Amino acid sequence: MSGSGARIVGGVTDIIWSPSDEYIERANVTRFMRAHGIETPQELVARSVADVAWFWDAVVQDLDIEFLAPYEQVLDLSRGVEWATWFGGGRLNLAHQCVDRWAASTPGAPAVVWEGEDGAVRTWSYAELRRETDRLARALRRLGVQAGEAVGIFLPMLPETVAAVMACSKIGAVWVPIFSGFGPDAIAVRLEDAGVKVLLTADAFLRKGRGVSLVETARGAIARVNSVRDTVVLRHAGEGAATGEHDWAELVASESDDPLPAESLESEHPLFIGYTSGTTGRPKGVLHVHGGFLVKIASEVAYQVDLRPGETLHWVTDLGWIMGPWEIVGALALGSTVFLTDGAPTHPGPDRLWSLVERHGITTLGVSPTLIRALIPSGTDHIRRHDLSSLRILASTGEPWNPDAYLWLHREVGGSRLPIINLSGGTEVGACFLSPLPISELKACTLWGPALGMDIDIVDADGSPVPAGDVGELICRQPWPSMTRGIWGDPDRYLETYWRRFPGVWVHGDWATRDEDGFWFLRGRSDDTLSVAGKRLGPAEVESALASHPAVAESAAIGVPHSLKGEAIWCFVVLKPGVDERGLATTLRNVVADHLGRSFLPSKVVFVAELPKTRSAKIVRRAIRAAALGEDPGDLSSLENPDSLETIRGRLDSDR
Repeated sequence: MSGSGARIVGGVTDIIWSPSDEYIERANVTRFMRAHGIETPQELVARSVADVAWFWDAVVQDLDIEFLAPYEQVLDLSRGVEWATWFGGGRLNLAHQCVDRWAASTPGAPAVVWEGEDGAVRTWSYAELRRETDRLARALRRLGVQAGEAVGIFLPMLPETVAAVMACSKIGAVWVPIFSGFGPDAIAVRLEDAGVKVLLTADAFLRKGRGVSLVETARGAIARVNSVRDTVVLRHAGEGAATGEHDWAELVASESDDPLPAESLESEHPLFIGYTSGTTGRPKGVLHVHGGFLVKIASEVAYQVDLRPGETLHWVTDLGWIMGPWEIVGALALGSTVFLTDGAPTHPGPDRLWSLVERHGITTLGVSPTLIRALIPSGTDHIRRHDLSSLRILASTGEPWNPDAYLWLHREVGGSRLPIINLSGGTEVGACFLSPLPISELKACTLWGPALGMDIDIVDADGSPVPAGDVGELICRQPWPSMTRGIWGDPDRYLETYWRRFPGVWVHGDWATRDEDGFWFLRGRSDDTLSVAGKRLGPAEVESALASHPAVAESAAIGVPHSLKGEAIWCFVVLKPGVDERGLATTLRNVVADHLGRSFLPSKVVFVAELPKTRSAKIVRRAIRAAALGEDPGDLSSLENPDSLETIRGRLDSDR
């Protein structure tokens, strides 16, 4: 499965960012390297995978991850690589590291800052976060929640959301983050699958200037399941709790303000169940644990986005996407500040995000490529109105970049002075496989290479490494601490999904390539792969070609069955405002052919008003393909705009 006939489209061969002496000297990862006599980032990656047990033990020491009882064995492979466990014999609690220790040592430091769409601002210090966490933890115990039982968290990104995560963690309950844009059916599936006993939710929140009821949706979901015995409703932007529900403020009001010691838990004690959509069937509940998730996420936020105490991290995300737990756990594990906001990043205007950066002194900002593409048509005046000098690191994940959008972020937002830490992993990874370091040189769109401690390779259909320039399957040859401990309730599905293609090797489902200089790039999901007359390429390559035309706002490319070629390419294109689509389809087909070669000339270009996306702004190509072919699209519960599929079907019908 090499990329014969395919080539990198729109790639930038020049280095666009090199670390200054200031970046190198102050970087957390530089401290780590010097402590171990390591000279270069490449040497660090090689050493971190040559002995993963040594590396992760060194991370614990460097970041001062506080175990309540020391571990006896870093890595245990006695049950096989698929069921690896970490920090055996050790006891800890994620909430102790993220809340209690900082509330004791830096009680007045800001832990959580939040701003709503209406401009309301709240700040909780570490002392205040501990107080609210402990009150809720005691209240959950009073409701009968035991260690190991599941608590659903169906909330927007609020300070109380952080307290919910930490309260569950503190008492050993398993929290189940639920995307705030889900409907009742999607929520019910997750509640039932995880056996949720208590659901934490809010009455409503604002999005694009209108109230979005959460509690009504939650009630519809609870009516479909039998496990939920209590609902706790936060009064936020609506009428609060109804009869038979618990009002959050009233529930915790009578609880003591005295610090509640965190439960001393085994390193492998369940932490949370995160749900990721499957291409078919039910969503997958992936299990993460206290020790592994804490250590891996702390390392990523420390070494990759270089966060420190006194600095502020904000990722445009939802708790139901892995980057929600990532930013909360990562920032707080290091004693830093996490910034949260609800609503839309583009409302009330396209400058909202830059206004937040300026007013709150955000130092690390994480975005998706789709969000940046959505902001580009608004021009740069909305950026120029704001002082972005607080930013030190830009970061991204979610999908492959196209060069124009990447360079716009680099130049217009970062002023060509900031690195873009473009990372990629997944809910089941619990972290990332690929990521630059802030001391690495960067090319446009690159992920640089394997993240620290991650034994990553790119292979062909037989599992053999591919040469530079070829597209292949992304794999991982060794376990890592935040690796899911399986799919909840379905161990065989876990093994089938990730481990059985190449025994003992994790197959992730991403296409990737590395260039002659050793820089790595993603080319899309392998289940999205286009195969035209035996030549394979990722949809991102087609979409990058389309993005080079000034009329194109965004696009999605899919493969459809073709009697001669195997697959033909169909492109679904959103045009910029005011563009006349007449005659443009032929032009865009030729643009793709000019970039990729005539073998990849699309057979159809369809203009649509919008593409189906998740709230985290991922374009869901499999849903487009299913709509085009009249097939079952699988789980679509994460779609923010499911009506877009009907629009696509209607446009295809009218074109026939």
